[in-house]
Amino acid sequence: MCCGQHHFLSKQNLTASFTHRSTFAVEDLRARLAQTEARLARARAREAELTRRLEAMKRFVSVMKILEDYLKRRFQEHQGHLARLLSTPSST
Repeated sequence: MCCGQHHFLSKQNLTASFTHRSTFAVEDLRARLAQTEARLARARAREAELTRRLEAMKRFVSVMKILEDYLKRRFQEHQGHLARLLSTPSST
């Protein structure tokens, strides 16, 4: 009888131990999932910020290209005007 009772307690202890480990494993997985979700949220926020900055930089580069083209055209116009002034015989 003693051995049978010991066997029953051992089985009960094993079941309790397994349940405890399972509960711990589930809690650990939930904590890790929460950490992963938090990292993912931070990564998405960072991606959104970098996307906004990239778009701002693209707009800036576009404006600079327009400005560069305008200044080149004005420079060429002034060069042409200066060349005409220098090639015209002076009347003095």
